[in-house]
Amino acid sequence: MTPQIVKLNSCDIKYFTELIRLFEDVFEMKNLVMPSAIHLQKILSEETFLSFVAVHDNKIVGGLTCYILPAYYVTSSSVYVFDLAVLPAFQRKGIGRMLIESVKEYSKNLGYKEVFLQTEVEDQHAIDFYRATEGFEEQTVLFSYPFNK
Repeated sequence: MTPQIVKLNSCDIKYFTELIRLFEDVFEMKNLVMPSAIHLQKILSEETFLSFVAVHDNKIVGGLTCYILPAYYVTSSSVYVFDLAVLPAFQRKGIGRMLIESVKEYSKNLGYKEVFLQTEVEDQHAIDFYRATEGFEEQTVLFSYPFNK
């Protein structure tokens, strides 16, 4: 059975919590403290936040989160995919591609300029996946300024 792709809304706290736990597992995050349901509902209610999930047998098996970034030099916004993950048992079954296509279609229908994302140079599996989804590859260098080292 093919999973159903669902765009989350502010009422989908259960699915959003499940997605965060999926990210925790797939990204091997240590000591994640789940934010309160109030905080998660606030995030889901933001007009500049999007989340799509893949649901199989009423369970989240993959998902992504995005931020809508308004531009000042053009009238359309861009969509930044912040996190995307699929449970290992469901990888290589087209679910990641379905999630990417869903956010691309949604963004295109709203007149957004582009969907973009980044991945680490060392993550060859992710690079191969994004190349297979026909993304336009650019070489960039990311700088971050962490406050908790």
